[in-house]
Amino acid sequence: MKTITETGIKRDAARRTSDPGTLLLIVYIGIILLFLLIGGMTRAEAQDTSADLEKIHIDDIRQGELLYAHEGSDTFSRTALLSQQVKIAISGMLADVTLTQRFQNDTARWIEAVYVFPLPEESAVTGMRMVIGDRVVVGRIKEKKAAQQVYEQARREGKKTSLLVRQRPNIFTMAVANIPPGETIEVILQYVDAVLFENDLFTYRFPLVVAPRYIPGTSVSLEEERIDFTEGGWAVNTDQVDDASRITPPVAAPFEPARNPVELSLSLAPGFAVQDLASLYHGVAITQQEDAVHVLTFDGRVYADRDFVVQYRASPSEKIHAALFTEAAGGENFAYLMFVPPSAELGGRNSMVPREIIFVLDISGSMAGSSIRQAQEAVQYAISRLQEQDTFNIIVFNNTASKVYHKPLAATAQNRETARRQVGALEASGGTEIASALNLALDGRKDRSRIRQLVFLTDGAVGNEAALLRRIVEGIGDSVLFTVGIGSAPNSYFMREAAQAGRGSFCYIGGVDEVGEKMTSLLHKLEKPVTTDLQVLLPGNGDIEIYPQPLPDLYAGQPVIALLRSTKPFGTFQLSGSGPEKQWRVAMDGTGSMERPGIATLWAGKKIAALMSGLHFGEPEDKVREQVLQTALHHQLVSRYTSLVAVDETVSRPVEGSLERQQLKTNLPHGWQHQAVFATAAQTATRSAVSLAFGISALLLGMVFLLLKRRWI
Repeated sequence: MKTITETGIKRDAARRTSDPGTLLLIVYIGIILLFLLIGGMTRAEAQDTSADLEKIHIDDIRQGELLYAHEGSDTFSRTALLSQQVKIAISGMLADVTLTQRFQNDTARWIEAVYVFPLPEESAVTGMRMVIGDRVVVGRIKEKKAAQQVYEQARREGKKTSLLVRQRPNIFTMAVANIPPGETIEVILQYVDAVLFENDLFTYRFPLVVAPRYIPGTSVSLEEERIDFTEGGWAVNTDQVDDASRITPPVAAPFEPARNPVELSLSLAPGFAVQDLASLYHGVAITQQEDAVHVLTFDGRVYADRDFVVQYRASPSEKIHAALFTEAAGGENFAYLMFVPPSAELGGRNSMVPREIIFVLDISGSMAGSSIRQAQEAVQYAISRLQEQDTFNIIVFNNTASKVYHKPLAATAQNRETARRQVGALEASGGTEIASALNLALDGRKDRSRIRQLVFLTDGAVGNEAALLRRIVEGIGDSVLFTVGIGSAPNSYFMREAAQAGRGSFCYIGGVDEVGEKMTSLLHKLEKPVTTDLQVLLPGNGDIEIYPQPLPDLYAGQPVIALLRSTKPFGTFQLSGSGPEKQWRVAMDGTGSMERPGIATLWAGKKIAALMSGLHFGEPEDKVREQVLQTALHHQLVSRYTSLVAVDETVSRPVEGSLERQQLKTNLPHGWQHQAVFATAAQTATRSAVSLAFGISALLLGMVFLLLKRRWI
């Protein structure tokens, strides 16, 4: 009897164990334990890397500072610190900028600090200096591969060295190796940039933070590279973004203190009396010096979490119509030309021509918070301005894209009001699959009987810009694309390039209070005819090279901006264009231009940008690379194929000593919601430990189904 009872008990236990619910429960418990184990391993690895750092007891902390906490104890370790100083000098239409990055090693070990940061997408980086105590090491422009090899060799040999690499036109990586314990190394960058002028308003933007990018595609294995910065990025490389790990710096968590403090001063000497001078998003103190020079400085402690933007106008008595700056360099002559076409020739709105307007609205997780409110108000305002002969539709996108209406609706009062309510009910979440939205918006058609305009509102927080720009080029047809950058740190490179590829224009909205003004300006462009067939003629000036080429069509309020190179001094300019009713032509005397250093650099930067844009139109990369290299090396500029490297020849770190890499965290852009952003980023943010967890989880689930199958058979 005993044997039979034991057998029955075992049989019953087997039945309970093979019950589907029991099996699933066991497997899920196993998965949870697996994740906890891997998380513990990851934390242990992190602890091991900092085990030798100077440990600080919680009772010894006397001031605010960035510290790493040690798991299971009340001790901490100091981290590398970064502070920045920005000096901007605006003279006329150009800005000379000096950016000083101070890398302070408050740890007890030798470290290599890696920092991913933004610069204006049309700026031209001309120089780098590394300052170590009283020694100054001047950086050299080299082909990217050669610069990386120089840096790696100096790094291994224990020499202080720094390397500047361009990842995108507006994303750069600074690596500084062999920073001694308790010491500071300064890296000073210099670049030249241009002021934006539109609708009688001057604007200069200095970006301060790289916003987290949505990384589409399937993860691929990370290849070994000489210097790839893959250890700290939160995203892995994918088949659509092969450098994802280099453009996704780690981001501070909400509970962590703000980091990367910034000091900024701006000296404004435009050459005319100004009014309405203001900083849009930062508190500043403004003083006026002699010779009508205005100086702006931050009036409090500022951290790098949003773009700095300054705006101003010329006094009514000094209406700005044109500007010409020239520079003679290397036996050649360069010029920066800005000219506002005669507004009388543009005429008014042609209300007899109906328009089809498609609003493309980003509702992804990165738009959560203030950004989605700005975008909603912008679309609602634009819809309210439509005329009844117009038609419209709305495309929204996050992980997927969809049309709100099956086909464009007539802009009746009732339809406009219904659409406004629907837009106001939208919520932001999910990924940023811009490609799916473009597929719906771009029909590739060419039809002279219509005017089709696309208004694309997004923060542009994506990593696959090149593929998206190619898609715009392929499908734009006769549509015109206008981009509206939303939020405190929009991807201005993508927004500008997308508008250029779509023959439209771009603007930024950084706050809800700007919606009315910015959208009124944009809608004014949509409602106004363009100036076409723009040409700049320089009779008898020999070899001439002008960028952009061809000059783009202009909407009301936009100036002609051209950078020119000539083998002869500039004489008389002839500018011409076609308005809605007739052609116009003006003459400008180039002999009276103002000499201004930096024009040759800006011209070279514009040429490099034009060459790189050729990739979107199918130009072979080998050909583009050769031309970019030639221009960048000749003018000593950082580009996709050239980098800046500096090496202090004095050996500092003993070769047998260890070197710890620290990728410095950035702040989340102001107004962004951490949880909404990284909930969708997780699909491409998984590193090896998490990938292992998913693999084993899949294996366990497979075992469940196999057991169930055997049970049911």
